[in-house]
Amino acid sequence: MRALGVNYDTGLSFDGRSTRNHFDEDTVRRELRTIADELHAPAVRVSGNDLDRLTVAGAAALEAGLDLWFSPIPMDLAPDEFIAFLTDCAARAEELRQYEHEVVLVLGCELSIFCKGFVPGETNGDRMAVMTDPATWTDPAKLAELHAGLARWGEVQQRLVAAAREAFGGRITYAAGLWEDVDWSLYDIVGIDAYRDAQNKAAYGEELAARLKWGKPVAITEFGCCTYKGAGDRGGIGWTIVDRSVQPPAIAGEFERHEDEQVSYLYELVEEFDRIELAAAFWFSFAGYELPHQPGDPRHDLDLAAYGLVAMNPDGTSWRPKRVFSALAELNAARTGN
Repeated sequence: MRALGVNYDTGLSFDGRSTRNHFDEDTVRRELRTIADELHAPAVRVSGNDLDRLTVAGAAALEAGLDLWFSPIPMDLAPDEFIAFLTDCAARAEELRQYEHEVVLVLGCELSIFCKGFVPGETNGDRMAVMTDPATWTDPAKLAELHAGLARWGEVQQRLVAAAREAFGGRITYAAGLWEDVDWSLYDIVGIDAYRDAQNKAAYGEELAARLKWGKPVAITEFGCCTYKGAGDRGGIGWTIVDRSVQPPAIAGEFERHEDEQVSYLYELVEEFDRIELAAAFWFSFAGYELPHQPGDPRHDLDLAAYGLVAMNPDGTSWRPKRVFSALAELNAARTGN
């Protein structure tokens, strides 16, 4: 695998909250320099749904010497709306191609669930509940409704990619959920958000290898796990241990902080990616900005539910590296010779 990169969150607003409330340009530049210089990453996937923030962070990434995977993530928009939004983003990404390093346009993320018109539900939370409800997959009527919705997503892809290519001249990919049926002939790179968990562990490698059939580079646009014992078995839903019905939000249940969980997950999955000879993979993510670490207070140590390479301090602005930070840096140093 050539590139072992990092996801960098500029702020995703949904369901009345944001994954990053405070966005400071100087901080962004320092953190992207950290990704380039200390993590030795060759590329960064910059994501969010504020186009101005994305543009600022994208330019900072390129100035730091990183290849940029420019990844706007529309939320709760209907197809006509998110096509217009992503076309605007494609024009911004084209402007960033003036820099020396490559700009790849990631044309949305898990749109069948993040946006309207495919999976039943008005909000992201509603649609997530449908996808995680066992009845969805066992009730024939509900399953038929779901498949019909996902088929509509397939029909939208051609319109979306055609509009983006009018505005952007570089390589295009998409961050697909493992459940999504994507026509990869439309794209230049096959992109997958591929969290391994207890349910898909046995077939995980084979499922990823099957994507090679398109004869195109395959990139893992997201992989990672949270910071507690057993989080690797929960994969992409490890973050759901936070109870937001109380103030301040608290950890729901008893979970043991375990930074080595992330290290083991990183090593095991990178070994699998190398075996399959994937083109790139991006750890999710650099930081969980709204999930601060509270030492000595496990009920409010929200970093347990964070996928970050760093733990945010209680002040909400500074951070410290976690064990997985050093592990990823060492893997990249061995690959790049830095």
